[in-house]
Amino acid sequence: MRTSRPARLGQYTALLAYLVFLAFPFLWLLSTAFKPPRELGSLHRTWIPEDPTLGNFRQAFDEQPLLQAALNSLLAALAAAVVAVLIATPMAYVVARRRTRLAKAVTGWVVVSQAFPFVLLIIPLFLVLKNLRLINSVPGLVLVYVVWALPFALWMLAGYVRAVPPELEEAAAVDGAGRVRTLVSVTAPLLAPGIVATALFAFITAWNEFFFALVLLKTPEKQTLPVVLTHFIGAEGVADLGPLAAAAFLATLPSLVVFALIQRRITGGMLTGAVKS
Repeated sequence: MRTSRPARLGQYTALLAYLVFLAFPFLWLLSTAFKPPRELGSLHRTWIPEDPTLGNFRQAFDEQPLLQAALNSLLAALAAAVVAVLIATPMAYVVARRRTRLAKAVTGWVVVSQAFPFVLLIIPLFLVLKNLRLINSVPGLVLVYVVWALPFALWMLAGYVRAVPPELEEAAAVDGAGRVRTLVSVTAPLLAPGIVATALFAFITAWNEFFFALVLLKTPEKQTLPVVLTHFIGAEGVADLGPLAAAAFLATLPSLVVFALIQRRITGGMLTGAVKS
């Protein structure tokens, strides 16, 4: 069905306005990160710094342990992504291939669990980690991230499994391949793009997470990057704007790069499960 020219113009205008709305925080952050204190305190604000400087970046690294915090975030995010994918992949295969009531119940629980707020989960998680003596530790935080990432990882991977024709596995079985050989040689290579996309999504979620890390990590040298960024805000709520913007800009870059690489894969994973072959 053709769309009239005024309708197309309205769609493009709405899309442009939405893109500007999304890009505004990042552009403001980028501009602020390179402005010297004199321009930050000026009443006449400009988008482009008149005298760009790297002083805010140097001050940010001098005031807070950003490298250690970034390393903590990296370790927690990588571990959570790998463990979540290792657990979710076989679960997704069973849920997608076995049309049983249990599989349907698992799928329904996955959808319902996404509606749980963080505040509802933090107290039972805190008590469990306390009994396991994992409070104020990166492994404990990884465990929480895995639990939080599993439902969506399972949902995404189940969509990819459904997109793999069962006839390929049946043909491999006719040729004499066993169940394990079929999964390793036939199904796994076809699922590789979905597994990578799911792992990267879990990585982004863990990298940007703030609430759990704030509650569970108390020692400064164990805190993640989002938590350390709050240290640029003083006791009276006054932010050290230049260094804060510089540190936040550096913390945002990995998420933007990774999301730019996987956004098509994420969309594909959400849609494949809705299409029957």
